[in-house]
Amino acid sequence: MKPIVAAPNPVLTSPARPVAQFDKKLASLVRDMTDTLLRTVNPKGVGLAAPQIGVSLRVFITRPRESTPVRVFINPEILSSSSDLTDGVPERGRKMEGCLSIPRIWGKVRRAKTLTLRYQDINGAVHREPFSGFLATIIQHETDHINGILFTRRVLEQKGTLYEPSKNEEGKEVLREIKLTP
Repeated sequence: MKPIVAAPNPVLTSPARPVAQFDKKLASLVRDMTDTLLRTVNPKGVGLAAPQIGVSLRVFITRPRESTPVRVFINPEILSSSSDLTDGVPERGRKMEGCLSIPRIWGKVRRAKTLTLRYQDINGAVHREPFSGFLATIIQHETDHINGILFTRRVLEQKGTLYEPSKNEEGKEVLREIKLTP
């Protein structure tokens, strides 16, 4: 398992380089990313971009549910996306988005409900595929990562609110608004 890079590390806010070599080094990176994602807890990760383990390459993986296999996306490009937006994270009770690189911070991000993605697989073959729902949200979040954009920026661009866990009077965990001062 590789350590997850935390904000404000500059690798997270710099656009990643395209993958040019589809070789053993890339396969090793994907194995490291997969091992890291599968071992995340509290919260359980559903996606991971290479910059999150300190590697500035345009690679991310997804696993929306524990019952689904890990998928690999290399040099992804969103070709089109719907103007119809989500109201936060689809298919989830809590509509908040979070990030393994910004632990314990949450916020609602409106994203396209559907998109078409062009990407390469681990062997370099090019694919073009439509996505919707939760997986489309994860793909947009991870594509933002490789473009150097963190979800907190999206929340603030959309005039949303960021939250962090706190304990209420009964000792139960609740989300508390983070007050930002200019």
